[in-house]
Amino acid sequence: MYVHIGEETLVRALDIVAIISRESIVSSSQMNEFLTHDRLVSVDLSKGGYKSIVITKEKVYYSPLSSGTLKKRSYKLAAQV
Repeated sequence: MYVHIGEETLVRALDIVAIISRESIVSSSQMNEFLTHDRLVSVDLSKGGYKSIVITKEKVYYSPLSSGTLKKRSYKLAAQV
């Protein structure tokens, strides 16, 4: 199953490690350090400001959708299985 995370981008649900709200990221220096680490490939899907970050096994996506919306989408997929 796949989760739509914004701008016509689908991510395999099994590959998602975490969905984090922007507020959590801005207030955490450790999270900022993690995201700026050079081994991570980041993809900015937001045209302007991002609302959440989706961390997968291989990439970090800056999503224009809120973490609550992405959480609901992932739970809907789990309920269908």
